[in-house]
Amino acid sequence: MLFIEDLWALLCLEGLGTKARNFSDSIFQTILEPMANTSCGGTELETCRDETESLVLKFIAIVSILIAGVVGIAIPLVGRNSRFLRTDSNLFVTAKAFAAGVILATGFVHMLSAGSKALNDPCLPEYPWSNFPFAGFFAMTASLLTLLVDFVGTQYYERKQGLARGTEEIVRVGSADAGLESGISPAGEGKEYNGKVFGEEEGGGMHIVGMHAHAAHHRHSHPHGQDACDGHRRDSSHGHGHSHGFDDADGEEDAGVRHVVVSQILELGIVSHSVIIGLSLGVSQSPCTIRPLIAALSFHQFFEGFALGGCISQAQFNNLSVTLMACFFAITTPAGIGIGIAIASVYNPNSAGALVTEGILDSMSAGILVYMALVDLIAADFLSKRMSCNFRLQVVSYFMLFLGAGLMSLLAIWA
Repeated sequence: MLFIEDLWALLCLEGLGTKARNFSDSIFQTILEPMANTSCGGTELETCRDETESLVLKFIAIVSILIAGVVGIAIPLVGRNSRFLRTDSNLFVTAKAFAAGVILATGFVHMLSAGSKALNDPCLPEYPWSNFPFAGFFAMTASLLTLLVDFVGTQYYERKQGLARGTEEIVRVGSADAGLESGISPAGEGKEYNGKVFGEEEGGGMHIVGMHAHAAHHRHSHPHGQDACDGHRRDSSHGHGHSHGFDDADGEEDAGVRHVVVSQILELGIVSHSVIIGLSLGVSQSPCTIRPLIAALSFHQFFEGFALGGCISQAQFNNLSVTLMACFFAITTPAGIGIGIAIASVYNPNSAGALVTEGILDSMSAGILVYMALVDLIAADFLSKRMSCNFRLQVVSYFMLFLGAGLMSLLAIWA
């Protein structure tokens, strides 16, 4: 009720300037507070405090988590050239569904709850941290910002790719003109073609909404229901999809652009909270806390690496970019542990500044991961024609989705 009264006072313009100033000053003062050791929450269980044993366990954690991360992200990247783990195989689709469940559970169960716990810690001043659900607010803000970045990033890559595609279009038009001169008319001559596909903007760019509209237009020009599925299976059995002239090439390029943007944003969301996880383990001096975290975080890193590796493999980066992204992911958590070891003597994770920083980063990471899991991983595959036309694939994919989410949620008992 106190918060509602304060809000009502703000709406009624009673002391608007003073309250707004006090609100912002309180937030920034807490964030900028030194993160050195303080009395608040700074004492671990003395019965389980052993700095020597903790240091040994931290080095074990670095090695274990590094190996788990490398193996997790390498499986889909190395296997993309094999017959079973190709990005267009059913096995890859089901594995990606499992990874999507892992990412979703990481956002909801691990990151959002950790952010809420940090921002509601008793060590923080009651005003304003106990008077507003900041964790949900920061997660929502991060989701909307991710949508904006997703949109802008897709437009940027589409426009960049459109410039390179312009030369190919000129060559195609030249070839078509040559064919007309020789008396050969190209396919679809009776249809008017203005050089753009449905949803494409002037200048060659196609934004996210336009791409979905293009997909809808593409579906509307073909049979629906069972006939569409029969056609899909019939074409697949011949080793190729539908042949639609310009549309197929554009669709594949649009999908490639989406995978590029998705993989980069997903890595940003995963890496940002990996630093916090590693830092929290690195500053701990309790073997009782570190032991269960080693196994839990190793599985955590493996699952996330598998999800990220699947997205990177679909983006079809060059080998140098793939290596850099994989290495950056793999070393983030071990690097966070190393930083935690270095600053353990002066850093108190229970100080107000550390709690607010951790809470904000965890909450924003949750928003990014939830958006990526629902929009770019789950919706993109589960609402596809391929999934709707294959009942067995639907059943296995849903099972793997729930299995991934369940196993990752279970890890919250230890981490």
